[in-house]
Amino acid sequence: MKRSLPPLLLESFAKINLYLQVLNKRKDNFHDLSTLFCRIGLADTIIIKERKDSLIKIKCSSPQVPKDKSNLCYAAAALLKQKLKLESNGLPSFKQSHKLSLGLEIEIKKRIPVGAGLGGGSSNAASTLLGLNRFWDLDLPQTKLMKLAAELGSDVPFFVSGAKFALGSGRGEKIKPLTSLKKLKLWFILACPNIKVSTPLIYRKFDTYVSTGGAFSRLTRPKHDVKILISELSKRAFRVRPEYLFNSLEPVTTRIYPAVDQVKKALYGIGLEKVMMSGSGPAVFVVCGSAREARKASAILRKKHKSWQIFVSSNA
Repeated sequence: MKRSLPPLLLESFAKINLYLQVLNKRKDNFHDLSTLFCRIGLADTIIIKERKDSLIKIKCSSPQVPKDKSNLCYAAAALLKQKLKLESNGLPSFKQSHKLSLGLEIEIKKRIPVGAGLGGGSSNAASTLLGLNRFWDLDLPQTKLMKLAAELGSDVPFFVSGAKFALGSGRGEKIKPLTSLKKLKLWFILACPNIKVSTPLIYRKFDTYVSTGGAFSRLTRPKHDVKILISELSKRAFRVRPEYLFNSLEPVTTRIYPAVDQVKKALYGIGLEKVMMSGSGPAVFVVCGSAREARKASAILRKKHKSWQIFVSSNA
């Protein structure tokens, strides 16, 4: 009698973008980017269990997360099964083939705010790919997993790479891990207002606003190259000047969602300086000089703004 596989528990980390420059719109309607990813300690938990049927079932602690085929964990599992079954030599043995015929229950215990620009869904998808590679003993190389990740979403390859810091190019899926920053320790405050931002909407509005030119268009272009930020981080860490942090999408999101600007003003109001929105928002982060500074300032924010989700985290 076949024994069931034991459940597999995985950490699924969030990310912030310390730098995000939108370069141009591509023919496929995506945008070319230059971005500096930073993986942070804020994390969801993914639990993978075997089912005796052939179904993929999603459970999640958050009602905001879809439980159907649109869920990125579902998409990751379905894509992996599909690709391996279609490839002529894709299955190492009958043992793996039998496992792939079985279903899965994927439970997501959410802690990363949904739709906040912190990459929670992409991270969950990456954890599912990496987890199933172990769960089913597939021994797929990272190059193969990275290709599958790129099919799922622009941020997914960063999480599959396992890098703490990485440069992202293309639409964000081309990843260059930054080993020069591997010893760097940063502390952050994350503040998320109680809104959900649509990333496709932000990019559509970005194209509209930039096409009109003028002062707004200039706000979406950086004063400093991402290489300067990386160089400063590798030398001075906490003493990086605030203007080295950059996000092309921030002027767009703050125009459409004033709550993001309110968060930024509140952070500046208590003396914090290195303040930036992550991704398409609405999460705003602060680079702090120490864990103590981050915890002290976050306590003040929690008292004043009880409706916001506020976290203290380091890079992970």
